[in-house]
Amino acid sequence: MDLRQLEYFVAVAEEQNFTRAAERVHISQSGVSAQIRQLERELGAELFDRSARTVTLTVAGKAALEHARAALTAAGAVSQAVGEVTGLIRGRLALGMIIGCTITPLFDALAAFHRAHPGVVVSLLEDSSDRLADGVRAGALDLALIGTAEATVEGLESLTIVSERLVAAVPPGHPLTRRPRLTLRDLESYPIVCMPPGTGLRAVFDEACAAQRRRPLIALQASAADALADLAARGLGVAILSASMAAGYADRLTARTVDDVEAPARLALIWRGGHGPAVRAALAHLHRAFAVPAATM
Repeated sequence: MDLRQLEYFVAVAEEQNFTRAAERVHISQSGVSAQIRQLERELGAELFDRSARTVTLTVAGKAALEHARAALTAAGAVSQAVGEVTGLIRGRLALGMIIGCTITPLFDALAAFHRAHPGVVVSLLEDSSDRLADGVRAGALDLALIGTAEATVEGLESLTIVSERLVAAVPPGHPLTRRPRLTLRDLESYPIVCMPPGTGLRAVFDEACAAQRRRPLIALQASAADALADLAARGLGVAILSASMAAGYADRLTARTVDDVEAPARLALIWRGGHGPAVRAALAHLHRAFAVPAATM
């Protein structure tokens, strides 16, 4: 067996799906399946139960998983130790970001990191905020940029990049544009276009509605701000966005702050404690790109 096979095994175990595991390790699904089969032949036991829609570990697979993780961690530690002595950072950096992310400083930081540390293989995954946070906790991701309703993220270190009020975005001439003050009660009269559960913006909206016992109709859901804006511009509902999101559609939508939702929607970087040199270097580039003092790392 080799480290590559163990990496694929851990990826399938954590994703519970061969397709998602293949996307995570950047090879074809057939390649992952072939390597897992070879590993199973070498070990003399099946590691996964493939009979159901979700791939689950067999008893042998459960016994092997922690040892496989430990082997990968040990291999990473060897690379880290050499890198710290030579000053050359190698290895992998797995980064996650929310779906539809167009935050330019993030991409600037990735480009600067790649130029400074070409020996590090960078991977990037889009997903919902909840799944990204789970990925960082599980070690599948080193860093992630997520939307969150809270100032801190349980079990992880975090740094808030953006903190903004929620707005309701509607086409010019919509009745809501004529109200002197906009509240959640006003929104109950109209269909809502919003991000799905698992996103930070939706969490802020849902928590505010629950606190006031408001039940607006969530008519349409989409993960990308562009889709929400297009739906609202066509009169299909009131889009719930953050202030900076809505500013990008000022040519076709009027944004009104939802006055009685005081909790902000946040965009935050998250990572685990005890990170290696690649993560430390990436965080330094991200801090510079987002103009956040390095002392807050």
